Amino acid sequence: MKTRGIHRRAGGRCRSFRILCPWEGCLCGAKICMSAVAFVDSNILIYAHDLDAGVKRERAMAKLRELWDAGTGRLSIQVLQEFYVNATKKPATPMARSSAREVIKTYGVWVRHATTAETLTRAAEISELAQISFWDALIVASAEEARADELLSEDLGDGRAIAGIKIVNPL
Repeated sequence: MKTRGIHRRAGGRCRSFRILCPWEGCLCGAKICMSAVAFVDSNILIYAHDLDAGVKRERAMAKLRELWDAGTGRLSIQVLQEFYVNATKKPATPMARSSAREVIKTYGVWVRHATTAETLTRAAEISELAQISFWDALIVASAEEARADELLSEDLGDGRAIAGIKIVNPL
């Protein structure tokens, strides 16, 4: 993976900084003025890096590339934790731990909010209201804190809205 420059809007102006780019080509001309912020669930990140996932891998990679180029991808520490545990154990060809650590470092720039006691409390409320597991509700609460318009997930019901966030299955 190579370090590439990318422009981010800050206070009405664009500023450049260096980040790890998981895709080919330079992102220096990327625009981030796209409005839809998408929060990525761990299953999408796992598929994008699972060599045995076939079409799901291609679709997940394309969606992550689109978010990367637009600067609109978000995720949480929980997503990165789930990614690491599952990507290094569950696929037919598990990812090397060192490679999984590199993915975590790369996508770490998408983590914009710390998980707090307020996040956990909100997740408990969402779990009860939406009748979903606490862990799924924590993903939704984190997406809500990130002001995401969409939550990309294979698990929560394509087209459903939870806490005002549209669930989209890009696979």
